[in-house]
Amino acid sequence: MGEKKKWGSWLCGAAAGVVNGMFGAGGGMVLIPLLRRLTDLEEKEVFACSVGIILPLSAVTLGMFFLKGGEITSRGIPYLIGGSLGGIGAGILLKKVKVKWLHWLLGAFILYGGFRLIFS
Repeated sequence: MGEKKKWGSWLCGAAAGVVNGMFGAGGGMVLIPLLRRLTDLEEKEVFACSVGIILPLSAVTLGMFFLKGGEITSRGIPYLIGGSLGGIGAGILLKKVKVKWLHWLLGAFILYGGFRLIFS
């Protein structure tokens, strides 16, 4: 990997980490366009790679949350179970969904989240 690509990769990871750490989610919104630009991965590989990067980033964010005195209550367990089941389902469906639909779905979720944050 060339020096420029290496720095680009580190900056891409850092941007995703900052977004993930500040907002608790959303690192993938940064990673997907940057991975498309900085790598030669195929579209579905970009989505899968983004998920693989976000998992450890989320673990680091969770660790920092605990180090700063944060607590997680048992009320989060049903969301963890539901999210795990949803992740399994999405992993199965990923190979069957066209890339165009992945783009539309991601864009729709980003717009929905943005509108909800602005107008709530």
